[in-house]
Amino acid sequence: MSTGPTGFWLLRHALVSAAARATVYGANDVPLCEETLLAEARLYQSLAARLPAGAVWAVSPLSRARGTAEAIFAAGYARPDTLIVAPGLIEQDLGAWQGLTYGEVQTRLSLAPHPFWPHAAEEAPPGGETMRQVIARVGACLEDLAQGWAGREVVAVSHGGAIRAALAHAMGASGHAVLHVSVKNLGLTRLERHGQGWRVVCVNADP
Repeated sequence: MSTGPTGFWLLRHALVSAAARATVYGANDVPLCEETLLAEARLYQSLAARLPAGAVWAVSPLSRARGTAEAIFAAGYARPDTLIVAPGLIEQDLGAWQGLTYGEVQTRLSLAPHPFWPHAAEEAPPGGETMRQVIARVGACLEDLAQGWAGREVVAVSHGGAIRAALAHAMGASGHAVLHVSVKNLGLTRLERHGQGWRVVCVNADP
């Protein structure tokens, strides 16, 4: 029996702490900004009302993704029976650069930085990932979720870099191209898997 499209609701986590924002934190497990969590209660209520009821939920292994999901459950979304922890949804691993300031990273680049990113998509941080590798990882994760939950709605709480990688996978775009996309904290990006193809429904929508 055929099923309808599999819908993906990709949500970037909430704002992280000011100390973390002063660094290139990448896949480091940095905390959310507690003041923002309290101040933005209305946004979580809006997300709880807007996200599809009964959806499958997946989060990256980082606490800022789990914390964002928990804030939405606390705001009124019915907690799912299972919360999938998907390593494929984690942020780009920047290896030895993680925890450095942006100025320190600039002195270590081998390529000119992207106009809207601290480094080029092709840059290979020592011990980390290029954007091409992130696209391959996130794409494989999305395909696995689409196969395992065909015809369902999937909410995935992830990261800016990973959501850009998801767009690149869906559109067959380059890492350089998708780094031009702004992905806001708590912004929603929607994708649909139709048979063997992907469709972009919206990017970076407000909650």
